Order: sequence, then structure tokens, then C-alpha cells
Amino acid sequence: MAKAVLVGVDFGPGSSFDPSLDELALLAESAGDVAVARITAKRKSPDPALFVGSGKADEIKFLVQAHGAHGVIFDQALSPAQQRNLERHLGVPVADRTALILEIFAARAQSHEGKLQVELARLQYLSTRLVRRWSHLERQRGGVGHRGGPGEAQIELDRRMIGDRIKSVKERLHKVKRQRNTQRRARERSGTFRVSIVGYTNAGKSTLFNTLVKAKAYAADQLFATLDTTTRSLYLGEVGRSVSLSDTVGFIRDLPHKLVEAFQATLQEACDADLLLHVMDASSPNLQEQCEEVDRVLAEIGAQDIPQVWVCNKVDQLDETQRPRQAVDEVDRGAAGRVSRVFVSARDGDGLDALRQLISQHVARAADLNSQDTVTILPDGSAVECEHSTPVDPA
Repeated sequence: MAKAVLVGVDFGPGSSFDPSLDELALLAESAGDVAVARITAKRKSPDPALFVGSGKADEIKFLVQAHGAHGVIFDQALSPAQQRNLERHLGVPVADRTALILEIFAARAQSHEGKLQVELARLQYLSTRLVRRWSHLERQRGGVGHRGGPGEAQIELDRRMIGDRIKSVKERLHKVKRQRNTQRRARERSGTFRVSIVGYTNAGKSTLFNTLVKAKAYAADQLFATLDTTTRSLYLGEVGRSVSLSDTVGFIRDLPHKLVEAFQATLQEACDADLLLHVMDASSPNLQEQCEEVDRVLAEIGAQDIPQVWVCNKVDQLDETQRPRQAVDEVDRGAAGRVSRVFVSARDGDGLDALRQLISQHVARAADLNSQDTVTILPDGSAVECEHSTPVDPA
């Protein structure tokens, strides 16, 4: 495992800053690195050249040499110039939070679609990193028989190749999206009620999914254990029917926008759901911030108005004094209205019967609304039943 020094910078109110750097350490561990030292700084704004300033950069360099570190990881995004300057100053490779998340995604993606999405995000990220490191590779002539200044630089060739590859991957992803749309229309015609599990990474989504549907999706106590969407049928005895249950990729603070954009096809499962199970780690000290981050990503993908059930998982890790008195209650979300909340332990199975009951209530409510939609009131006051028509997806 490579040794890494972790760096976080506090830019004041409104900035994303984790003073403990615990989440960054977990990300580094997920990528196969081990954090040997942590250092934080406070600034009003990033230093244009070194992000943290020359004094703090010298402190980081001392830590690198003292611990024999192989690299430095920043908890915030770095510009290409800042990354290049820091690597020259520190003498070791430098990565930011975005690069670390992309590395984890590249290692974890299993499906063809997942690999394409990660490749697109990495190419888009790399295209911004093409700083002039290869000036020695410039051609000294514009072409055969021509004299003058340098011709096409290697950086231009790399940029063109990356651009061509991005175009190719986007086209292939578009085909995948069309296939997903076809599958979605088939589910709509069958009248299947769709439930998607969303939440912060490592909140226990896959463990909950496996417990509910008796599946064997990979689950581990690590960030981004699974990336590919898995869908199974869940039978609800309370309503005597099955629903479609999907386990989606987890969210995280400062999830790169390009990654959200690249995973649009996968996240579409959440957008098309009739109900979202928002899984939370009840034992996390950063529960509020994690919930806000999930809500932000849901709004970004257009899923903020889909009905939710809050599933507070890992209650088995709470002290007896912290455990809730009742398994189910409601939370007032202001303009978003009230939402049901259920406390469970996906590992032990506690509270899962109450969760199934809540899902069944949403299914029954949707069925009642659909039955009302099939009745048309004529001017004479008589009622006529009408068949449902499935809207045609232009895609």
C-alpha cells in the first residue's frame, strides 16, 4: 500500500471542510493507500500557485520526507497548474479528491455500462489536466518542406485523441441509455411499482438490498463498495404483489459534477422510481451533512419530488441511550412536507417488517390513485372506466 499525506483546507463559512479528514482517509483506503499523516490549513482563498501557500507547502514537504510518503492527497479540487506546481515543490505525485474518487470508481466498475461511465468521467477530468509538461516533444517544423516555428505540440495531439475518445464513449453510452429506456417502458407497461434505494456511500444500502430480496450483491464496510445498479423483485405480502427494487450507486460530499453527469444512465433508475428509500447511517456523526448532500444530488438529477421514506440504518451501532423509542415516526421537511422515517438494522433485520409495511402503504396509495384515474365522469354524471395508455418516450 502506498503511503499518503492528507491535506484539508478551511476557506471559512460556505466551504466544504472536514477537520478530521476521516472521509478522505476512507477514500484513500478504498483506493489502496494508507494515510500516514494529516494536516489542515485555514485560508481566505486558495493560493493561485500552490493552493495552500508556500509556508504550508513546506510543512507538507517536511511531513512527506519524515514519513517516507509516496504521495499527497488534497480534500479539495486542485487546478492543473496548482497540481503541477505542488508536485514540483513536494517531489511526489499529488492528487485531489476528484482524482481519488475517479480512481476508486475505475477499480470498482464491473458492468460494461459502469466501465463506460467511469471512462467518460476520467477522460473529461484528464482533458483539463493537459498542462504543458511535454514541450520537449514539440515538432520543430510545421511539416515537410516548410520552415518556421514549432509545429503541432504533443499536448494538441493528446487533446485531440482524448476528444475523439470522449465522443466515441458518449455515443456508446447513448446506445446504453436507449436500451434502458426500452426496459423502462416495458416495466411501465407491466404496471410494476418501482422502488430505488439511494443514500450516502457506506450507509448500508447494499446490505439492506440483500436482506430485503435475499440477493447476493457485493456489500462491504467501505466507500463505493458497489457502483452498478442491481434490480430484483420484492414480494410484499401486505398488498399481495411484487415491486421492483433497485440498489443504486452511493453519493458522497463533493461528488464531481462530471461523475454525476457520466452516471446519468445509472442514476436514471432513481429518477424513474415511484418511491425512494433514502438510507442513512444513523450512527454517523455527520448525518445531517450527509442527508443534505444526498438531497443536493437528487435535485441535480431531477429526483427531488419523488416520494421518500427515510431509512435510518445501523441502529445496532447506537448506544442504548441514543436508540429511538419507536420504530416509525414522521419528519417535517418544510416545503417538501412530511416524510415517514423508520429505524432499522439491515445487518440484524430489526425494523424491516415496519419498512415493508411503509412500502406497502405507498403501493396501495398509488393503486388507489390509478383506479381513480381510470374513471371518467361524463356530463350526465355517469362514470365510465377507461383503459390506461402508456405515454410514448420520445427517446
